[in-house]
Amino acid sequence: MLKSLEAIHHYRQGKQELLESCFWLKVIVQAEEQIVNLERVESLQELNYRNPVLDYVERSLLLLEKLPVSFWIKELVEEVLIWSETAKGGTSRQRLIWQEEGINCFVHNIGSAQLYRLYAGGAEAAADSDRQRMVHRLIETHGLIGQQIRGEVPPSVNRPLSAMAEEQLLTREELVRLLEALNHCIIGAVSPELWQLVQDEVQELIAAIASGEAYAPLPMQERLRRMRSGPIHRGEDFAGEWSRVEQEGFRPETLEHLHNMTFWYVESALQTFSLEQFLKIMTLAAGGEQRLNLSHISFEAVMNSIYYDYKGVKKINVYKKRIIEKYLSELTWSELAAGKAAAANPHLTHRIYAKSYLPDTVFFDFQFSPAAEKLIEFCIEAEKSALYERAVLLLFDLFELRRDAFDRFHNEDSYLSQMNGTADYKAVILEHITGRKVLDIGPGGGVLLDLIEERMPDARPVGIDISSNVVEALQQRKQREGRRWEVLQGDALNLRDFVEPGTVDTVVFSSILHELYSYVPFNGRKFNHETLSAALRSAFEVLAEGGAIIIRDGIMTEPESLQRRVRFLEADGLSRLERYAKDFAGRRIVYERIGDNEVLLPVNDAMEFLYTYTWGEEAYIHEVQEQFGYYTPSQYVAFIEKTLGEGARIEVFRHYLQAGYTEALQGRIMIMDEDGREVPLPDSTCFVVIRKAAEDGVDSGAL
Repeated sequence: MLKSLEAIHHYRQGKQELLESCFWLKVIVQAEEQIVNLERVESLQELNYRNPVLDYVERSLLLLEKLPVSFWIKELVEEVLIWSETAKGGTSRQRLIWQEEGINCFVHNIGSAQLYRLYAGGAEAAADSDRQRMVHRLIETHGLIGQQIRGEVPPSVNRPLSAMAEEQLLTREELVRLLEALNHCIIGAVSPELWQLVQDEVQELIAAIASGEAYAPLPMQERLRRMRSGPIHRGEDFAGEWSRVEQEGFRPETLEHLHNMTFWYVESALQTFSLEQFLKIMTLAAGGEQRLNLSHISFEAVMNSIYYDYKGVKKINVYKKRIIEKYLSELTWSELAAGKAAAANPHLTHRIYAKSYLPDTVFFDFQFSPAAEKLIEFCIEAEKSALYERAVLLLFDLFELRRDAFDRFHNEDSYLSQMNGTADYKAVILEHITGRKVLDIGPGGGVLLDLIEERMPDARPVGIDISSNVVEALQQRKQREGRRWEVLQGDALNLRDFVEPGTVDTVVFSSILHELYSYVPFNGRKFNHETLSAALRSAFEVLAEGGAIIIRDGIMTEPESLQRRVRFLEADGLSRLERYAKDFAGRRIVYERIGDNEVLLPVNDAMEFLYTYTWGEEAYIHEVQEQFGYYTPSQYVAFIEKTLGEGARIEVFRHYLQAGYTEALQGRIMIMDEDGREVPLPDSTCFVVIRKAAEDGVDSGAL
């Protein structure tokens, strides 16, 4: 076993006395600050119960122990690995002392090399042995090969590695073997899968370094593209988006003076932002800082503030992300190019700052006001309670945000998956689609867009959604899967702003109108039928003659006076109804207790509650804000006729119980009439096709 692994093993067994003779291990285990790249961390909470730096060093040493390399390489790499993370260690007091002594604790490869020279090498560079010089140089360049592949460092930073062969400290062949072993341990300790993914590229770069041919400057655009490897892998169209933002005013030359900079934690901090937002942040970070001695830009503060744990899993803090996105949207490219600051905002600003003892490093951060920070914390704490809606409304008021951007943000993945699971129901919609251009309003996971593309090759499907989450996910999937459908971020109440009136053949509202009714205020009031009127008029306006509006959504039962008895077969059923009646804002839910676990209530109140009851606790805070049924069949017909007038004809109108509700409630409730006889669930869903008549009275869509 390697001596360093033995030392870690003894420490883990509680043998503290060895720390005094093992400086590298002592400072790592004494770390009081969590300095770790959060990119591959699954849970922030776990960091409180373990030492991620020590765990990483141990993993790298275990890999080294198994490598079939010569003794001298193994011994040299071992010393490099045990010292390369030391600048992340030490107590808070010790780190302050180091900083006063000129140790760079924020650029950890440089700081670790400084610590090695101070505590393990010679006090003077001239006194270093060849071996110490090599170890110092390898620590100082530790990880930079991987960072060069990611675009975070310029090629020139690895020149000291080539110099080891030029100075005849090693032959070129020895340098290749040494660097391959070292980088296998460095990258493999992050993730074995990551090493398998980049191994060939690493070996190719090492060969170029050993031959002294790896230092041609990379264009800044190429470095930025490499920094977007995660988003590109998930489907970002880098070239297309770059071209678009250039057309909108982005000037790439404003970033060219950064070509010799090293970027720290950039992908971890910024990978969930769009390319446009990423480039705006980079332009802000460039900020006129064109001093010749500037070498490093750190986004560590952004990374540390943009994540938090939700149910034990690391998640993006969408509250902060959406606020930052709005802040960036208000910055024009011309203002950024001119170096103008953002419009005054008392609750959010960006800042670029330096530390007196690090003249070559600047730090970029978004700074929220204390009030904004506390309000965001309050939103996080309120996520699973009825306070959530009130907390988020305060946040909206403070930053003038829209409610839509936060809908289902925690279970977006599972929600989009569930939406994709409704393909069987949505396939029925295809039977009534006419013409070529089809708008899918609120496309969810994109299942209807897929079906139209696959089964109607002549159609041109376009998804329109107000949610940034949905649009981003669909754009990435389109790129990843090579889909031909389009997706736009837009408002269903103002479709003419995104689509030319009279050019659309079919508009589909599949299970989306009830969300507009529930979430989108009209004249300041939610749960407003005027919102539905605005949506239908908006769709009707962009329709071509003979075009169709297709609606699949909730329906209420008539007569509305019909009563139902509900007996709960689960112990908490009645308490959940009581909670729902208190939290639901769509209308007043009225019920009468007629037994320990039984109530009598209007049929539509019963069904509105049961729709939410089937979703479970995870989705409760979102579903309780939605009213699924908002019209009875006769009311729906009258509403359509009044809203669209004689120019519209209802071609299909049917209603039915959606499959799955009966099974979902089986064994959980009994539903009965007023006399206690068990009855089936009423219809839950309606399907409507509305045809826009041609001006000459001939319905071309029906031919």
